[in-house]
Amino acid sequence: MQIEDTTLPGVKILTPARFGDARGFFSESWNRKRMEEHGIDLDFVQDNHSMSAEVGTIRGLHFQAPPAAQDKLVRCGQGALFDVAVDIRKGSPTYGAWFGIELTAENGRQLLVPKGFLHGFITRAPMTEIIYKCTDYYAPDCDGAVRWDSCGIDWGFDGQPLLSQKDAAAPALAEFDSPFTF
Repeated sequence: MQIEDTTLPGVKILTPARFGDARGFFSESWNRKRMEEHGIDLDFVQDNHSMSAEVGTIRGLHFQAPPAAQDKLVRCGQGALFDVAVDIRKGSPTYGAWFGIELTAENGRQLLVPKGFLHGFITRAPMTEIIYKCTDYYAPDCDGAVRWDSCGIDWGFDGQPLLSQKDAAAPALAEFDSPFTF
């Protein structure tokens, strides 16, 4: 497993080794013992899987507030997406800064998004699947969002994105009072 730091402290790129032959490949996407050896000690309790049919679908920017805040380990099961994390920890030297990475079924990369960061993505291919692990259970009363176009993110998409009603109505980052502190 290759583990890389990003420009945002705590946000990491994990690239599992793949072992392939004529049938395809095998990859170990998570191993608690190996992660602990790299200082990553997380207890995942829920896996989520979503599919977006259209190119240009944006899901996010989402978070769960304390006491149900979540760390997430995100990967692409099929297709391609541009995955983004935004620091929303009050007092952080990188508050409002974002990091994005292309996750595809082919490259096998994963993005670790810690508590205190918004998470979102845009699809780059039709029928794109995203699979992610979470360290806390979904709690509707802790669920929140920030508007996708208010953080200066270069989504690499010129058209009109496909959004949920929740995402279209989310407040801008400048109007947002974050429940997270650095």
